[in-house]
Amino acid sequence: MATGARPLFIAQTAPSARTIAFSLLVESVKNEEGIDVLLERALVRCPFDSRERALTVELTYGVLRRLATIDWRLEPVLDKPLPRLPVAVQMLLRLGAYQLLFLDRIPESAAVNESVNLARSFAGTVGRDWSGFVNAVLRGLLRHPPQPWPSMDHDPAKALAVRYSVPEWLSRRWVERLGLATAEAACEVASVAPPMTLRVNQLITTRRALLEKFAQAGIAAKPTSMSPFGIVLDEGGIVPSLPGFHEGAFYVEDEAAQLIPPILDPQPGDIVLDACAAPGGKSTHLADLMQNKGSIYAVDRKGTRLDLLHSNCRRLGVQIVMPIVGDIRQPREWVPMMETARPPSIKKTMQGEPSVDRILVDAPCSGLGVLRRHPEAKWRKDEQVLLRHQALQCQILKAVAPCLRPGGVLVYSTCSTEPEENEDVIERFCHAHAEFQRESVVAWLPPAAQEFITERGALSTVGNRCSMDGFYAARLRKAL
Repeated sequence: MATGARPLFIAQTAPSARTIAFSLLVESVKNEEGIDVLLERALVRCPFDSRERALTVELTYGVLRRLATIDWRLEPVLDKPLPRLPVAVQMLLRLGAYQLLFLDRIPESAAVNESVNLARSFAGTVGRDWSGFVNAVLRGLLRHPPQPWPSMDHDPAKALAVRYSVPEWLSRRWVERLGLATAEAACEVASVAPPMTLRVNQLITTRRALLEKFAQAGIAAKPTSMSPFGIVLDEGGIVPSLPGFHEGAFYVEDEAAQLIPPILDPQPGDIVLDACAAPGGKSTHLADLMQNKGSIYAVDRKGTRLDLLHSNCRRLGVQIVMPIVGDIRQPREWVPMMETARPPSIKKTMQGEPSVDRILVDAPCSGLGVLRRHPEAKWRKDEQVLLRHQALQCQILKAVAPCLRPGGVLVYSTCSTEPEENEDVIERFCHAHAEFQRESVVAWLPPAAQEFITERGALSTVGNRCSMDGFYAARLRKAL
């Protein structure tokens, strides 16, 4: 489906939270865009009140987060495997089952009746009237006693996959590599809705002042436990309506992500290359740490994503970020633009390339550490994605390494949980570039976050029980 196109499945009645959620769930199977993009686009077309909007978000994300558990509960009441049904019928059943199994505030009769009505209203686009079938399955689900969870002793990977709704290939990897306790924590994190976490923009305000502003507005909030820059809201909401948004007082960002830029330790006046910059969360954090003094070259392949970075910089009052469109793997695409924009303080390397003080490579990755934010991704990925990303990550590091001055620092980070994209990449890079040496991140993490330091001195929040995403970061220094 082309970007911006209308959803494939359109009801014959006025749009509601359930009709939009159903359309989006079907579209998510056919469209590679993230569910967050699809959802926001749909809500712009259908400006619901806050209650209907919240229900749309709950139903859409809820089904995708709990999909494997829902399918396991539906299996005993179906006379044929769920995957053999049309995709639209699968989603109708999942949508109804999610309400019955996970939403106590919706009466069972309403969940069934609304699902039946939804099937009837979509009959024209689905191809036939499945309302009777949907009614029979959902009422059978109500009558059928819940089956016991799969045994953790017999097959822990399958048990975790069903209980926490993660792909079994992934739960099996985690059990084998992390052990059962940490694997269960990782699966649990991947299945729950994340809190709304903000990073305070210290160019504008302080954490204490912003917390006071929230309190005055009656918004329950508290400081993050690991990041010294963060605030967690007890309840989410529409971000632009929060106090301080338009003044640039904060940026929405997970607590684990907030730990990455300080590891680079940028100083005021430094020249920094942000190799994979859009949409600008880490670029703007680096500018904050640099007190808006110096230069940050922010490279990304897509101009539209850099437009978003530029917009974020403008709102946050960041003045030192210079967006550059280019494939970071191809220096010929971005080095000339960097040359044009560079201040006289940037010298050249012996190879004729710009020499920068610090480089952040927040690399494209599988995103397995942020599945709770992108639940549709759980059902789109397989193990092959790890090696495909590893090749890309190695190419990026090789491309940017010559630009770092002797004595400069490079930080490599991902939102992946897997060694193929983390430790293996760093090991391969250091083996091929003897001039780079690893440094422990211990000195640049707050005391509360020391528990996330690996044996090799990297940061890893995989399997944490602090409601943070799964991030990895390693720090390297180039020899003098």
